[in-house]
Amino acid sequence: MIWLVMILLLFIFQAATILISEYRRPAKSVAWLSILFIFPIIGFVMYYFIAREYVRRKKVHRGQRVAGVWPKGQEQLAGSKESDHWLPDNPRLRDWLRHVPEAPITEHNQVEVLTNADVTYEAMLQEIGRATDHIHFEFYTIRDDAIGKRFQEALIRKAKEGVAVRVIYDGMGSHTLTKSYIRSLQKAGIAVYPFLKPLIAFFDQRINYRNHRKIVVVDGLVGFVGGINIGAEYVGGNPKLGFWRDTHVRLHGDAVYELQNTFLTDWYFVSGESIEASRYYPVHTVQQVSSVQVIASGPDARWDAIQEMYFAALIAAKQRIWITTPYFIPDPSIIMALKSAAISGIDVRVILPYVADSRIVQYASKSFLYELLQAGVRFYWYQKGFIHAKIILVDEIMATVGTANVDMRSFFSNFELNAVMFDLNVMKRLEADFQMDLKDSTEVMLSEFEKRSRGEQRKERIARLLSPLF
Repeated sequence: MIWLVMILLLFIFQAATILISEYRRPAKSVAWLSILFIFPIIGFVMYYFIAREYVRRKKVHRGQRVAGVWPKGQEQLAGSKESDHWLPDNPRLRDWLRHVPEAPITEHNQVEVLTNADVTYEAMLQEIGRATDHIHFEFYTIRDDAIGKRFQEALIRKAKEGVAVRVIYDGMGSHTLTKSYIRSLQKAGIAVYPFLKPLIAFFDQRINYRNHRKIVVVDGLVGFVGGINIGAEYVGGNPKLGFWRDTHVRLHGDAVYELQNTFLTDWYFVSGESIEASRYYPVHTVQQVSSVQVIASGPDARWDAIQEMYFAALIAAKQRIWITTPYFIPDPSIIMALKSAAISGIDVRVILPYVADSRIVQYASKSFLYELLQAGVRFYWYQKGFIHAKIILVDEIMATVGTANVDMRSFFSNFELNAVMFDLNVMKRLEADFQMDLKDSTEVMLSEFEKRSRGEQRKERIARLLSPLF
């Protein structure tokens, strides 16, 4: 009898620990309590090593963001000026964006939308080939395949020419990256660090926190950010997924300094080396006005900056909200914003992949569709292959492209990076891509969606229950 009481007390202690630790996110609490109920002790061990809140662990806090040394005469940022020439009809959204910590709205930029990996890779390799001072290269996934080798050779070539090359890869996302690939980079004089090795992340209780960022900065003058990693699957090399649809952006100008800040902050975390030299923030010659805000988010921050930016943008919409995302597991605030927008007559459309790279994530995504379809949100299954682009268009006031999906992992667990753009020409280009993707998609009709089997619905409910953990 005593041992039953002890087991009960242990279970209560474990459940209470989860509830207290996850008080900010009830959905996550429910998911972990479900696992604890099914696997009483194993579930708690999993929680302890995988999901404890990052910001509460002082020993693993990443520290302060690196402050860039902006060149004299280019210190002025749109976010700090009195001018209201951008977002004049949306002062509420404008003021919110101005107050995002460590994410100034930069003014003088050139923005080029890059559609799909073949174009993006060529643009990256072209800029890498032009490097004369440094190359900063950070990706969630780097593969040792034909595409990975192209970048490996390009980086080694520049390192041998005397260019400083620094590489960061995520230990989980690049878990298949071979030691020989890394050694060949290091042998050429390239500094290479994993964000977190899987085994170290496990014992340091950070295995659930991944660096999902994709950054390339060349000579501090040109930068890339978006959804594309380094691997053959991004050019259709995965026979299961087929054609891979994605979006990246190339930036020149002020916004590159902010990409640089993010990379150097991550570099300090992985290497312990603090780099703040002015050579990494050279004077650029971009004169045209095209406002861009680079927003970084991660579990080490007090703000869930990208999630909150998404929410602020959605509730500011008056005509349209167009979303492309490969993973759709929204939190309650995003669900309410989308429902409210659709009910009020705003054109809300979401493109999702019909061919999924994760069945359980797709079931979780489908579990949100019914209530949103009822509210008038229009969903589309992309049929041409796998769509991995992460894009949101709100009216003709702003667009965002980056690494963050519309899911709770991106919002609360991953280190992510998005570019928010306010240039009408950029929005028109992204709008054209969205219209193209609609032609390669089929709309999800509520009448048809209601006919799915009970077995399918049960899978969706189970996946949704566990979705805060994906």
